[in-house]
Amino acid sequence: MDKNEIKNLIESAKTYLGIELGSTRIKAVLIAPNHSTIASSDFGWENKYEDGYWTYHMEDVWTGLQAVFASLSQNIKNEYGVTLKRVASMGFSAMMHGYIPLDKDNNLLVPFRTWRNTTTGKAASELTEKFKFNIPQRWSIAHLYQAMLNGEKHVENISFLTTLAGYVHYMLTGEKVLGIGEASGMFPIDSEINDYNSKMLDIFDGLASDMPWKIRNILPKVLNAGEASGVLTEEGAKLLDPTGTLEAGIPLCPPEGDAGTGMVATNAVAVRTGNVSAGTSVFGMIVLEKALSKVYEEIDMVTTPTGKPVAMVHCNNCTNEINAWATVFKDFLVSIGQTPDMNKIFTAMFTEALNGETDAGGLLLYNYLSGEPITGLTEGRPLLARTPEGKLNFANFMRAQLYSALATLKVGMDILINENVAIDKLLGHGGYFKTPIVGQRLMAAATNAPVSVMQTASEGGAWGMAILAAYMSQKADNETLEAYLDNKVFANQPVTTVEPQQEDIEGFKVFMKNYIAGLEIEKSACVNLK
Repeated sequence: MDKNEIKNLIESAKTYLGIELGSTRIKAVLIAPNHSTIASSDFGWENKYEDGYWTYHMEDVWTGLQAVFASLSQNIKNEYGVTLKRVASMGFSAMMHGYIPLDKDNNLLVPFRTWRNTTTGKAASELTEKFKFNIPQRWSIAHLYQAMLNGEKHVENISFLTTLAGYVHYMLTGEKVLGIGEASGMFPIDSEINDYNSKMLDIFDGLASDMPWKIRNILPKVLNAGEASGVLTEEGAKLLDPTGTLEAGIPLCPPEGDAGTGMVATNAVAVRTGNVSAGTSVFGMIVLEKALSKVYEEIDMVTTPTGKPVAMVHCNNCTNEINAWATVFKDFLVSIGQTPDMNKIFTAMFTEALNGETDAGGLLLYNYLSGEPITGLTEGRPLLARTPEGKLNFANFMRAQLYSALATLKVGMDILINENVAIDKLLGHGGYFKTPIVGQRLMAAATNAPVSVMQTASEGGAWGMAILAAYMSQKADNETLEAYLDNKVFANQPVTTVEPQQEDIEGFKVFMKNYIAGLEIEKSACVNLK
């Protein structure tokens, strides 16, 4: 499309807006009816560790959303000479799980507790036993039950419990709803009815019998992709755009989590498809064609945005340590009088890893900035360990870094492999795959499956959210999300696929043997390094 066509689309409100609040940045993407990106913007932010919890301040949520919308609007004005006043539809997504309890006056009862917290071990364990269904520590219901076990007084005053995406949607529309994929990270879903599991709701009400509320009454309503979920109110429009330019009345699609938008952005919502999102955290998701044989504490059972069951392996840590070392290399270059280019630094770090020995030269590295429930860690201490015979050089160091970023994921994915879970295609997205081939090759070694990356992979969850907004507005009667993505979004999408290489598979196995054995070193560091 030329600029005049795009200008006309913007002026006639035939565009779709998706905004996602990720762990380290908030991103906005505006797309055309053909799903191509017209404009984008982003805003960096970071979580804070306060009073024993990882959190984001709510004023930072709105500061970030306003900044990213203002930046998007300015980019559109600069590029196309028009003002963004209205879109056909829009949607918001965010990092999944966590705990946002509001009272009857919409006051936040405690600071937002994010997915990163590993403070709910007792609650998660007890609920898993009572439900006979794995409840990870990140899930909203685990946070709620742990607050009950802790005797926290605020619990009795909860009127509405939601996630970050649900909170933003509620403040913009007044609707207490969630997309089913996001809801599945709050409380278990019954995929036969596409709603919360009624038997488990009854069990939880029994545990909360002394509370003045019923769990059904404080959870958001569950909606499927494509369903209407309210419109932008006058107050919501001003909250997002204090200049008053953005018009009220815009339809919003159901708010989703970053897992669901990742599935959409990679066209991995059909059975036997999967995707791996690798950035600040890493998670692999496989859409199942049959149930697993038993409950695994390492495997989360969530859903696609249309309610299909998904096996998810979620790990709290992925690229943080790589990013930290990139800063070290940048500072070194500055110290010797050079002007560093961060893109070149990251490219060198990733590409040099392929020159390392396939077992990383015997180096052992843990990237645990925070705890990892899959490996039994409630805290993290990033560390590098080696024997005197370990071969420490840049290539091996980077191979160990990239292996470490996937190691905990591999622990969970191996369970699915042993369950004979069928995967026709596995798609990667996120910063780990930004350097061509490298991330795909090592992910293929970790999963023993071909890994594909599409041209749109770098667009990420905000683009996936914009697609969900477009689906709500453009879908034909009875058109499924799977059919819409296959036929209208990804039909001619270029794909790069990398097959697993046997030497990488064998090398990763050696690294993993040392990694599992060395977990005692990591546990000791958590105890002794304060």
